[in-house]
Amino acid sequence: MNGRDGVQSLLVLRKLTRAITDVVRVQMTEYLKTLTPLLRPKAVLGDYVQGGLKEPSRKSDKAFADLTALYEAVATAKPYNLPRELTPPLSFASSTLEITPLDYFHMAQSGSDTRKIKVRCPLTWVLTYTDFPPTRLQELLDTKARSVEELQRFVLSYLVMHLAATSDPALRMVFEALHFPLTTSKSPQFGDLPITQIGIGISTTRPSDELVIQSAELTGMDAFEEVVKVEEIAGLGDPLKARLLQLARDQAPELV
Repeated sequence: MNGRDGVQSLLVLRKLTRAITDVVRVQMTEYLKTLTPLLRPKAVLGDYVQGGLKEPSRKSDKAFADLTALYEAVATAKPYNLPRELTPPLSFASSTLEITPLDYFHMAQSGSDTRKIKVRCPLTWVLTYTDFPPTRLQELLDTKARSVEELQRFVLSYLVMHLAATSDPALRMVFEALHFPLTTSKSPQFGDLPITQIGIGISTTRPSDELVIQSAELTGMDAFEEVVKVEEIAGLGDPLKARLLQLARDQAPELV
């Protein structure tokens, strides 16, 4: 996409992307309301969480051991430098879920013009417990007189969400079947802290830096929103359907 035609095409793609994003967000939110109990801290850690189930569980014992190992590896290093000890039962003020659009910064260059652009991935969200968005975590890290207790709560919330999203393969399969797979990433400013993301199996893309800068100049903001790869929409499939079709091809190819 270049020149005027590029800007016009971008406007069309942006309008489509926002329409898709609205539909996806509504559907995702409905699914998350139903699946929230499976991602709550007490569902993973049992009586290691304040108010959790008061019965021994090998699953919760392993989960707490995994949490302790993750915490020692992540929380005691930069940029957190938190105390090493974890004392159960752990307290979680909220166990409801919150999604935050995924943003990153990009240095766009066009000729002699260089601009720092905040780019949004409109079909990918960071999945956290309510009141623990990545924007607030960044603000906390940027504060010199930050609260150690609050920072520890943030780190623990991300680690528990990571365990909740990865410890049960069946749960991951449910999200994939719903076309909202859970993934884990890391961000330079957050060190080795695992960031749980949820999205849909359609990519978004950032066009040329020239067009990104043109868009920033037109809007008057150093911000940009990636646009959907339209050709990938037709590629959304049904995992169970694909599995059964492959089974039929293998065992009865003459019938398929």
